[in-house]
Amino acid sequence: QVQLVESGGGLVQAGGSLRLSCAASGSIFKINAMRWYRQAPGKQRELVAAVTKSGSTNYVESVKGRFTISRDIGKNTVALQMNSLKPEDTAVYYCNAEIMPTPLNTYSYWGQGTQVTVSA
Repeated sequence: QVQLVESGGGLVQAGGSLRLSCAASGSIFKINAMRWYRQAPGKQRELVAAVTKSGSTNYVESVKGRFTISRDIGKNTVALQMNSLKPEDTAVYYCNAEIMPTPLNTYSYWGQGTQVTVSA
């Protein structure tokens, strides 16, 4: 059984910072890409940032220069450092990972989500 557990959400004023963390646990052979998504009320879930197993990263245009995704392969964790937060960053943030529980299978797993609220 593989689980992703997120932490680090909360309430912050515009211009502030938050750091989200996500830890994968359970039967894990290998983790490929790890990603952060977000979903604001009434909107579709969108990909915010992704990091491959080789360390390549990409970001949605609206967070470039403000957010940084990083991973610790040895600890099976991924983090999202969010700086210069804006009210429009308010959303539930979800961790997602492509995990191989065995050498033969790859599945997409999701965390439970963590609320980020940015006040004006």
